[in-house]
Amino acid sequence: MEKKLIYTGKTKDVFALENGNCLLKFKDDCTGKDGVFDPGENSVGLTIDGVGDVNLRMSIYFFEKINAAGIKTHYVNANLQDTTMEVLAAKVFGKGLEVICRYKAVGSFFRRYSDYIAEGADLPAYVETTFKNDEKGDPLVTKDGLVDLGVMTAKQYDDIKDMTQKITKIVADDLKEKGLDLYDIKFEFGYDKDGSVMLIDEIASGNMRVYKNGEYIDPMTLSELFFA
Repeated sequence: MEKKLIYTGKTKDVFALENGNCLLKFKDDCTGKDGVFDPGENSVGLTIDGVGDVNLRMSIYFFEKINAAGIKTHYVNANLQDTTMEVLAAKVFGKGLEVICRYKAVGSFFRRYSDYIAEGADLPAYVETTFKNDEKGDPLVTKDGLVDLGVMTAKQYDDIKDMTQKITKIVADDLKEKGLDLYDIKFEFGYDKDGSVMLIDEIASGNMRVYKNGEYIDPMTLSELFFA
């Protein structure tokens, strides 16, 4: 099938397919700084052999599980030999939106709200949204802000929040079976031509904060533990 490059990303390239779907090509490039892997960085800092493969494997695993639970995603199929994933075409919200679900008060959440909560305290699947904008430090935006700015409808926001909490539980329960604790996870959502919300991008170790016996597990180690 013919494919046409439409976007070159930091960790994936996106191609348009003849059938109207898209093809994601997972790369071994990682975000980081000075040769050190950091999923929170905004630029490619290093290349790790096999990271594209393991990110694709984890994405396949969870997308299939989420689809089976009746939650809409963009996942169609994947080819491990080519490190590619075929997905439904989707539009992103605004210029890109990240959705975070938090089970524990850590990271930027704790830094913002440390006057009101202890570090590591439990959170009830707290959902927050941020605009993807490196220069502005990925600013937080509320439901009202998203609706009033014309980024999405109130129903789309409610659907995103509901889907986020359900998907996070699927991931957390799976990790728990492996003796791992999910503290928070980051997702991206898009919508189809009818406006229906779907989970897009990937579900990989670099998008989640995971602990084991109170110790943080870095994404590369997490991938190894996950498929051990």
